[in-house]
Amino acid sequence: MTRAPHVLLSALLLATGLWNSLAAQAARITVTDAATGEPLTEAVVEVDTEGAPKATPSSEEIFQRNAAFHPHVSVVGTGSRVSFPNRDTTRHHVYSFSPTGVFDLNLYRQETPPPVLFDTAGVAVLGCNIHDHMQAFIVVSDAASFAITDENGQVNLTDLPPGEHHLRVWHPRLEETHQQWWEAPQPLGDSDVRSVSLSLSVPEKSAAEQSTLQQRFDRALSQ
Repeated sequence: MTRAPHVLLSALLLATGLWNSLAAQAARITVTDAATGEPLTEAVVEVDTEGAPKATPSSEEIFQRNAAFHPHVSVVGTGSRVSFPNRDTTRHHVYSFSPTGVFDLNLYRQETPPPVLFDTAGVAVLGCNIHDHMQAFIVVSDAASFAITDENGQVNLTDLPPGEHHLRVWHPRLEETHQQWWEAPQPLGDSDVRSVSLSLSVPEKSAAEQSTLQQRFDRALSQ
């Protein structure tokens, strides 16, 4: 009988450990290329729950270096602001004609223009009016939770509340308009492990060489 308190304490610690283990569980999503089976990086995974609060707006940065946008794919909450600093030695003219965020940042090099507000959910396709090969994407989300897949094509979502959630996935090579999503046919649980296989219709782009006009323009601006 004198050992009963220790038994109760052990049981309590065991129960606490199990609860913490359950609380630490996460939904894991793995995204692959249906044609090759290879993991897909830069896939945006969006999970939403009816009645759940939306993600908090943030301030983000997409910079230009070596005539490329970094990062290539970003995801932000609705109401976020994004700045576009130029870290190249040549000027850039950043723009987007996408309904999600229409803007036009005329030629600049050292002085970064004011941040751009993205207050409409969707996908903004970025370009440079001087360097045609430059392209990037901003996914503006009004979902409760979102993430971008890593080099293994995976995301772990640890902040999902209990219950069923709506899952959808976007990738820049999914289709040519860059506006369509893959929608999960079944709800996602807060600790589910899912594999998503995407059929990609946009070929992977190789590193583009600058045109002769672009090379001359860059040399003139850098002098």
